[in-house]
Amino acid sequence: MSEEIQKPIIGITMGDFNGIGPEVIMKALANQQMNRICIPILYGSTKVIARYKQVLGMNDWQYLSITKPDQANPKQINVINCVPDAHEVDTGKVKSDAGAAALSCLKRATADLKEGRIHAMVTAPINKHNIQSETFKFPGHTEFLAESFETKDVLMFMVSEKLKIGVATGHVPLQKVKENLSKEKIAKKIDLMIQSLKNDFGIQRPKIAVLGLNPHAGENGLIGKEEAEMIQPAIDEMKAKGHFVFGPFPTDGFFGNNTQSQYDGVLAMYHDQGLTPFKMLAFEEGVNFTAGLPAVRTSPDHGTAYDIAGKNVADASSMIHAIFTAIDVHLYRTEKKEIEKNALKKKFILERERF
Repeated sequence: MSEEIQKPIIGITMGDFNGIGPEVIMKALANQQMNRICIPILYGSTKVIARYKQVLGMNDWQYLSITKPDQANPKQINVINCVPDAHEVDTGKVKSDAGAAALSCLKRATADLKEGRIHAMVTAPINKHNIQSETFKFPGHTEFLAESFETKDVLMFMVSEKLKIGVATGHVPLQKVKENLSKEKIAKKIDLMIQSLKNDFGIQRPKIAVLGLNPHAGENGLIGKEEAEMIQPAIDEMKAKGHFVFGPFPTDGFFGNNTQSQYDGVLAMYHDQGLTPFKMLAFEEGVNFTAGLPAVRTSPDHGTAYDIAGKNVADASSMIHAIFTAIDVHLYRTEKKEIEKNALKKKFILERERF
């Protein structure tokens, strides 16, 4: 098999074209080194690309227009036009047509990912309001993909070299966090994190820290009982299964003392409890990874950033790391499957010889 065929095919969705999605994608793919490690396919709009080539002064940004992944050229940037109608780019504005275009790109890429036509998917930021429709009634990518792949349990897992942190509840209003927590759910999220660290990142005996929900992790029940009633029992359950799980820790002291550096993964109870320290420590290199899916999906850890859209100042670092992470996880999963397959084959041969 040639080197070109072995390169993973990475689908990248355009996101909201009035945000910084197209800009960070084009900047990330402008480096020719990217084509040496993967075959990129942008699910987007050729009209939007043409507009951004002008806005960004990237007129030499070349691509091949294709209609399906098996037409992709391994040495070029490939684009599948998912938005046949011409749309006017209005940078920094929340528009319904941008939301509809983002959804078209996401649906097409997800279908190809499910069918194995691409090896991993990287999603540029969407606006969670203008993408809503009869076929998209989700608070974000994570929930949409969980339903698309008929996967009951997934974990929003923010990953970087400095910190890997997941959230027990994702895009949930703060007042509803408690009712979305239970001992069983927390234990499941811990298990998802452990399995992902093992199967996606090669950490065979991961050490997990779990944060409390209340200030001072409840102060022995004085400021809340969730730690004693839900979080500690979940930790104890996972410990009983032989896993290295510790906590619950008070959030302020945990990060204030750099305790996170002693752990392979951290589970936060709610969105901002996890993403605030993550973005402070790893904003430029941070990646959002959906753990628990049978397929690989990543995204940059920022949003649409309408305030800087079209100004040619967006940093593509997080998008680059999202692509790198998608490649790394895909290759690790592939290698692991091959090792397991060879081990099973060897066992079969030995058993046959004994027969």
